[in-house]
Amino acid sequence: MPLLRSWVESANAPDHPFPLNNLPCGVFSLDGEEPRCGVAIGDFVLDVAGLEEAGLVALPGGPFLDVPFWNDLMEAGPVVWAAFRDRLTALLSDGAAERAAVEPFLVPLAGATLHMPFLVSEYTDFYAGRHHATNVGTMFRGAENALPPNWLHIPIGYNGRASSVVVSGTPVRRPWGQIKGPDDAAPRFAPSARFDIELEMGAVVGQPSTHGQPVTVEEADAMIFGYVLLNDWSARDIQAWEYQPLGPFQAKATATTISPWIVMKAALEPFRTSTPAREKPLLPYLHEPRPMLYDIALEVALTPEGGTETVIARTNYAEMYYSAAQQLAHHTTSGCAMNVGDLLGSGTISGPTKESRGSLLELSWGGKEPFPVAGGTRSFIQDNDTLTLRGQCKGDGYTIGFGECTGKVIPALADPYAR
Repeated sequence: MPLLRSWVESANAPDHPFPLNNLPCGVFSLDGEEPRCGVAIGDFVLDVAGLEEAGLVALPGGPFLDVPFWNDLMEAGPVVWAAFRDRLTALLSDGAAERAAVEPFLVPLAGATLHMPFLVSEYTDFYAGRHHATNVGTMFRGAENALPPNWLHIPIGYNGRASSVVVSGTPVRRPWGQIKGPDDAAPRFAPSARFDIELEMGAVVGQPSTHGQPVTVEEADAMIFGYVLLNDWSARDIQAWEYQPLGPFQAKATATTISPWIVMKAALEPFRTSTPAREKPLLPYLHEPRPMLYDIALEVALTPEGGTETVIARTNYAEMYYSAAQQLAHHTTSGCAMNVGDLLGSGTISGPTKESRGSLLELSWGGKEPFPVAGGTRSFIQDNDTLTLRGQCKGDGYTIGFGECTGKVIPALADPYAR
């Protein structure tokens, strides 16, 4: 698909993240006003809540956009999602007859405050990148036992905290927790010294499933409304002590940062690609009827306080072993009901080279090999470092972007129980 030209001229630049082909969904506010639904187009936010109120967007079963989140539109289903995109495309296309009526609803993006784009019902994080799983397993169990015996058969995951999901730009405070070194006789309570990121994509579930009724991979794909960038912050020293036998808990509960724009699945259709060849055949319920991954180039940047940004990793979402549709289908096999607004973290997305590792744990090989950043080196995140995730798809004369996913790590509380 080539670039869809818009009368919003900035949207037509080949490298701009928000062309007419994209139309990502967010929530914005101006000067302390109430947040409202908006769509990014070029250098602007289109106030779609205002368009709906003015009757320029009228969707069957609506209104859906009179609330500061996208859950109501998601719940309306794929037919309404398509009608919404079709209407916006018509209003914003080059030569649109209703341009004069729409222009007053454009707000400069630079002056807008962005908020959480949807209400997170529940959050599940997966461990579905083979390179990441192999690297981490090699560090902790040796190369011969890097992958658990179930890893090539099943999308491994755990249920996280929806309350920990925050929007890009939210500061992240270094957590306290129980930490026990290999030579310590007992654990101590201290701030995490091995705080880390995980470069992930997040799938936003837009349709529910029925309790007791599993869904197929094809049905699961149709349930997904769109995707966000996702940083699952991780306290590696807390995790090392707590995770056996039940897995991640407090080490993963500090924060999960998402980008402010949901890129609807329809915008990603031209970039579909297949999951890799299987070393072990998957059970039939996990078979994919068509390509379910996307060619999304990803990068991680680290900026010290007052310093210069260094891009520390580059990889691609196509490196995943399991797709979001497979993860969602597997999630329902127990009869577990999925809800509108559920968020599925892909798992850390690492590639085959050192420069494509999606966590500092891997980049520094457990802290043994510090890597260079502007003004020094890092093994793990230092106080006042800012971590930024970016992602984009390159089309025929256009770019599909997600907006930046950023978080600054601020120092731990001096005494978390001081009252």
